[in-house]
Amino acid sequence: MRILLLGDYSNVHATLAEGFKALGHECVVASDGDSWKNYPRDIDLKREYGLWGNASYLWRLMKALPQMKGYDVVQLINPMFLELKAERIMPIYRYLRRYNKKVVLGSFGMDYYWTYVNTYHRPLRYSDFNFDDTIRTDQEAELYRHEWIGTPKEELNRLIAEDCDGIVAGLYEYWATYQQFKDKMTFIPFPIQMSETLAEGSYTKNGVVSLFVGINKGRSVYKGTDIMLKAAQAVQEKYPDRLHLQVAEGVPFAQYQEMLNGSDAILDQLYSYTPAMNSLLAMSKGIINIGGGEPENYDILGEAELRPIINVQPNYESCYEAIENLVLHPERIPILQQQSIAYVQKHHDYLKVAQQYLDFYQTI
Repeated sequence: MRILLLGDYSNVHATLAEGFKALGHECVVASDGDSWKNYPRDIDLKREYGLWGNASYLWRLMKALPQMKGYDVVQLINPMFLELKAERIMPIYRYLRRYNKKVVLGSFGMDYYWTYVNTYHRPLRYSDFNFDDTIRTDQEAELYRHEWIGTPKEELNRLIAEDCDGIVAGLYEYWATYQQFKDKMTFIPFPIQMSETLAEGSYTKNGVVSLFVGINKGRSVYKGTDIMLKAAQAVQEKYPDRLHLQVAEGVPFAQYQEMLNGSDAILDQLYSYTPAMNSLLAMSKGIINIGGGEPENYDILGEAELRPIINVQPNYESCYEAIENLVLHPERIPILQQQSIAYVQKHHDYLKVAQQYLDFYQTI
């Protein structure tokens, strides 16, 4: 197959491309590297703003479009797969539709259905937009509603979702919000290349639990990192000789990985039911994930035995209790580390995941 992966979030497409290539298929990634994270890509669509940056971006995009023809499958990371206004993406989508055999939409992050369904139908107990039946009104949640509901972005998302050949959801949560398209949608776990670097956390070295938290610029409140960080700081203050806290904010992917190595556990995504790419990467190294590990996550994977994730509820008290419990019971660390590696190997190995994608492409 010839496959074009257009756009990238959290290294999903770059990793998936490696899986396709290893299985003998031709694959091209065209993306902006997910902004400052700078993930690898074959066609660079990074946009620098300002008069010259805008002109350069449009020139490179026009030059790249002829290279986006003749594929068996084009997969879009999101309806907003380019750094353009939705109105300008619409004709490019039609171009891709015309000159390629199949188009697949990824449900991997922020879009109209994620925003609208979680606000008004609320299939999840908690999400970026609700706590049970209470609608979240923090600044970023309101901003995303304003961007996606009743706007050209909504129109674009609806058009692509209804018109494309298939939809892939990468997390249970995204699968739950695209149920109206269940006849053309499937769930496939995120791909991870198993790390050759296994965690040798500080606990095994000096008896101090090392806890890592990565902060996404401007999204700390929205993702709940602010609450997780405060809880970790409080536990560290109570047990200064037993907990080491490392914080990474807005660093490129390569630097992020270097900082992550040597940790015992990671705090990530308070409002998630499931571990996403950053958490899965950590787990592949044997680093324990404190975050989303709800029953629905294990159920959709068909996992009945492994329970490597320290699940927390979306509040300060739950985070504090989970962190303190790990500090007071470090004997849990080796077991959870082993289960973390086994979990990623079993469900997220990039070759297994790539084959699942290929199987899905054949059915649409």
